Amino acid sequence: NKWRIVFPNNGRQWKDWKQASAFYSGNRIQTTKYMWFTFLPQNLFEQFHRLGNLYFFFLVVLNWFPQVEVFHREIAMLPLIVVLLASMIKDAIEDYRKYRFDKTINFSKTRVYDK
Repeated sequence: NKWRIVFPNNGRQWKDWKQASAFYSGNRIQTTKYMWFTFLPQNLFEQFHRLGNLYFFFLVVLNWFPQVEVFHREIAMLPLIVVLLASMIKDAIEDYRKYRFDKTINFSKTRVYDK
């Protein structure tokens, strides 16, 4: 049964409260990066901004051409898939922990001190 204590230091008066509450109607904390439907495309977009992942993707694409094929196609895809899956699982776990923490903060009791 913990309380959050908020100390406002913005100097707004009561008459400005209606104008301020129109801009900040949902007073909740959200630190998560992904939504459930944007996780896969957004995470893949972030993963392919890393140079190592682009290098392995280039090797996978290169192995699909028979003239320059060095490994079997499936073997060339294995390191990239393992790295992407491990990073996705790590990001999903971190984001879920942030979601749970945000939920506990947003539903905690709050005591606001005003001047």
